[in-house]
Amino acid sequence: MTSPLTTPNTTPHDPAAEDLQRRRKAISALGHELRLLVDATVRTTASPETLNRLADDIRTLTGAFTGPRRAPADVPAADEFPRGLRMYSPVTGPGSPLAPPLHVTPASDGVAGTCTLGIAHEGPPGYGHGGMSAMLLDELMGWACTAAGMPGMTIGLQLRYHRLVPLQTPLHLAARVTGTDDRKIFVVGSITTDHDRSATLVSADGTFVAPDPDRARALFPSLREET
Repeated sequence: MTSPLTTPNTTPHDPAAEDLQRRRKAISALGHELRLLVDATVRTTASPETLNRLADDIRTLTGAFTGPRRAPADVPAADEFPRGLRMYSPVTGPGSPLAPPLHVTPASDGVAGTCTLGIAHEGPPGYGHGGMSAMLLDELMGWACTAAGMPGMTIGLQLRYHRLVPLQTPLHLAARVTGTDDRKIFVVGSITTDHDRSATLVSADGTFVAPDPDRARALFPSLREET
């Protein structure tokens, strides 16, 4: 379940590692079911009466999530931040009901990603929202920085939409670092369909910056004990 770009920070057969894997498996299972629910929600033509009844049922389920809740700045215990798996990422997170999710793998000159957009990601009927393309590429280009040993944050992203991105069609994404200037990192990325990688649907040029340690600690207080 961990990204192939990272090395788990736990060891096999260790109780803590086994507990972490159980938690990640449960998070992923819930995320999968929630994505199916979201898909059913945006595709249904059920009557208002049925929708109101379902809303009541879901309200009851939401109330079952008891116990402490993490604050926005807290890193989930199941994550490997900043260089690894993010379970609730809206792009790659297996636990997110919003994510496609995008699966990231190493490539010869950077990183690659695969995913399939659903109707919940629709812009024009039958095609993906342009903002989804931007989010997918922004995420993958960030992974390219990390894979090159220079984790960075986006400071500029320019996209060109060549063709519409189809829904319910396997997509292939690619990203690679093209150069650096001090702490700035320059990255390019693209989206194609998986069956025709010669026809670019969306292309992007991005500029990322690797924050210095003091800035990183100020932005992410949870890293104070680790850096």
